[in-house]
Amino acid sequence: MKLAIRAGRLFDGVAAEPVEHPVVLVDGGRIVAVGSGTEPPAEAEVVDLGAATLVPGFVDSHVHLVFDASTDPVSRLSDLDDDLLLDEMRARARQALAAGITTVRDLGDRGYLSLRLRDELAADPTAGPQVLAAGPPITTGRGHCWFLGGETTGGPDAVRAAVRERAARGVDVVKLMATGGELTPGTSSHLAQFAVDELAAAVDEAHRLGLPTTAHAHGATGIANAVAAGVDMIEHGTFMTADSIEPDPALIAAIAEAGIPIGATVAQKPKPGVTPPPRILKLLPLIVGLFREFRAAGIPIVCSSDFGIGPLKEPDCLPYGPTQLVTFLGDAPADALRAVTSLAADACGLGDRKGRLAAGFDADVVAVDGDPLADPAALTAVTAVFRAGVRVPLPR
Repeated sequence: MKLAIRAGRLFDGVAAEPVEHPVVLVDGGRIVAVGSGTEPPAEAEVVDLGAATLVPGFVDSHVHLVFDASTDPVSRLSDLDDDLLLDEMRARARQALAAGITTVRDLGDRGYLSLRLRDELAADPTAGPQVLAAGPPITTGRGHCWFLGGETTGGPDAVRAAVRERAARGVDVVKLMATGGELTPGTSSHLAQFAVDELAAAVDEAHRLGLPTTAHAHGATGIANAVAAGVDMIEHGTFMTADSIEPDPALIAAIAEAGIPIGATVAQKPKPGVTPPPRILKLLPLIVGLFREFRAAGIPIVCSSDFGIGPLKEPDCLPYGPTQLVTFLGDAPADALRAVTSLAADACGLGDRKGRLAAGFDADVVAVDGDPLADPAALTAVTAVFRAGVRVPLPR
């Protein structure tokens, strides 16, 4: 049975101008046609969503389904066995999908649980987003997120072995911790964890096995090492020092020249009385200035969430990100929408299937109340979600 979704307007994931009075025709979980002002075929089931705007399902390129968005997600994680943790991950996946997030890339789990969830959700598109899974991120001994189980002994051979283990498990992407991070006591975000030859070995092994790589990197040395190693994407990229942000124009130019996207984990869901950690709050104006430099250099900026790492990082926070891009970076609304749809899909290697409403793409369709091309805040007013052409029941 074909499905025809009718609405007031449509953002196709690319164009800055909407399609008025669209009809999206779906068959077998894929979009077969997008028309304007056309009548659906007689054999199609018609879903008329009135004045709503249709947008592609959102793609969150950086999530952590194992973290609970509390003030201390690491300690909370240690209290749960795998069965209980997987139950919580299922609930977070449902919460994300209800917000229109139809694809997530999990960049750090425990015990490869995100792969188990990925396979479950593939069988039931109404239960959660499509998941791309990295498994435990590759890190150094007691390095950033070591408690997830991805420690290596160091050296190119050990890092290659870690990549092979993940490939054998069936991961979709390899996550490398090029620097320390804010979540792990004993590490520092501005300090590099792996040498260039170690990261290069990981990238080479991953590419040999057909897997993309992305590197968590805050400090300039870690970023430079990741660029020299040929990673496919950089997460954060904040150019942190011990107490500030210090952009390196030559390194920014190198990132742009290599065409490496930056995953800006800026999306957060506002909560009364809750602010980012004091250190991050202090650095925020400098980070905004840095990302303006990225934009001026032509570096692709993907909007993601890093959901789970703190109270402002709920599973459904990604749709708030485009408003933050418009407010802080001065992006045009269409550019901000691309950062969570077509651009994010491209960065995840899914640009031929996700992030657009066009013939041949997966029928991941979200309806929102309002016009996000005029005001991206409309993305938070979701009225309908379809994943793989199946309508998702939304909580009342």
